[in-house]
Amino acid sequence: MNGPRGGAWDAADCALLLMDYQDNVLGTIFEQDRRVIELNVSTLATYAQMLDIPVILSTVAVQMGVNGPTISSLQAALPEVEAIDRTERNAWRDPTFMAAVQATGRKRLVMSGISTSVCLQYPAVSALADGYEVCFIEDAVGDSTKELHDIAVMRLAHTGAVPNTTQAMMAEWDSDWASPLAGAAKDLWIDYRDKWTALLREPEHFKPSAGF
Repeated sequence: MNGPRGGAWDAADCALLLMDYQDNVLGTIFEQDRRVIELNVSTLATYAQMLDIPVILSTVAVQMGVNGPTISSLQAALPEVEAIDRTERNAWRDPTFMAAVQATGRKRLVMSGISTSVCLQYPAVSALADGYEVCFIEDAVGDSTKELHDIAVMRLAHTGAVPNTTQAMMAEWDSDWASPLAGAAKDLWIDYRDKWTALLREPEHFKPSAGF
């Protein structure tokens, strides 16, 4: 394992796993502000690449014609990362996804997935059972109801996954103001904070359609 269990999560120890950020899947999120989720995950992906953190992007059922591709903002943040499409809801059971995780050589996995109760929860608990350390970004995920999200977060925490937020994870990955990336990171932080603050000032929560 890369370093002892516990302690700060350094960029050199981590891989970032992003699962199922697809328009129609995101369209089932009603409890959280989808715009904030989208901003958080896209910013996290951008920052991870700045720090040379391996990023694994995955979709579900695109080739089957059931779901659409990765949302444009996240794909724009990861122009050179090709999504691994699956049929299995639990990404951890997909051989190609697993091979990509193993190829990183990292045992500390930072995970985010839409929705919390399925796309994130299943692979996270599976990874923990296989001896990996897992951190999940609570404000970059969401679900159809508060109950679904909260119960999933409880299960993840009880199973041993570490909860964190987008801003805290970014600061933890690169905590030195004098690092070579400090200037570029500052610009990203300023842009992110401006957008994040504007969204918080005018929250937008979506309502389920009659057929949901």
